[in-house]
Amino acid sequence: MLEGIPVIDAHVHAARLPTLKLSWKEWAQKFGKSVPFSEIYDEEGALIPERFDEYLAAEGIDGTILFCEYSPKSTGIQPIEDLLPIVEFNPDRFHIMANLNPHLHYPLVAEFKRQLGMGAVGLKLHPVHGSFAPNDQMLYPLYAFCESEGYSVVFHCGTSVFPGATNRYADPALIEDVARDFPDLTIVLAHGGRGWWYDAAAFMTLMRENVWIEISGLPPQKLPDYYHRYDFERLARKMIFGTDWPGVPGLKANALTLFDLGLSRETLEKILYQNALRVYRMDEFKTGGQHG
Repeated sequence: MLEGIPVIDAHVHAARLPTLKLSWKEWAQKFGKSVPFSEIYDEEGALIPERFDEYLAAEGIDGTILFCEYSPKSTGIQPIEDLLPIVEFNPDRFHIMANLNPHLHYPLVAEFKRQLGMGAVGLKLHPVHGSFAPNDQMLYPLYAFCESEGYSVVFHCGTSVFPGATNRYADPALIEDVARDFPDLTIVLAHGGRGWWYDAAAFMTLMRENVWIEISGLPPQKLPDYYHRYDFERLARKMIFGTDWPGVPGLKANALTLFDLGLSRETLEKILYQNALRVYRMDEFKTGGQHG
């Protein structure tokens, strides 16, 4: 909790290091210089649940959504199973986001159901690292299932510097096709159009009630500049806080920077925790989770 407001970090990569490519590790070291890797990881490259939990609590983070990823072409494979010990240690603080790659998983709906069985609160797709278009028809049965069952779909919507990334698949115009064909599907644009799509992501978010912007990977102090063509307060009411940890200077620092943007307290509460609760159906989420 920061300044009396609970904080949910909705975009955390709690990966086991041996599963990742060197480029991911270099990214984490470059952008996460303040992360105490030697204190929270064991000698085999796995996060120590108790220490990770304590670290997040010290940073003022009440809840997190942990991401797995199946992108062998770019960053490597981060299996969902590796996240289970962390969630089991403190289910009040930790939740899981499912991930699918249509080049690896089939049938898609069956694999999503399997990951839901492990506690996933939504679905993340990474077209840029997985090399597939978000509007590819092979994904439509998956979207239909998510729409009918009320699960949100998070799309990577921004450029990536990792080797093997296909940045054209981050274009919000491709995701707009999905929003058109599945009007009741809740969509989250992770990274908010980072690169050259800020305007498109903002316009799409304001145009469609069930589209949201998630601000992980974006320096909070630059948000008003990135979205300067729009009413920032209005757009911010549809933002979801996330950091893209460990590639972030500081969890608490990022969250506190939002307080300097001139936003109302009501809007800050929406960004920092209320929108995540709503979008990911985390009604039973307990803020300030402590291991008991």
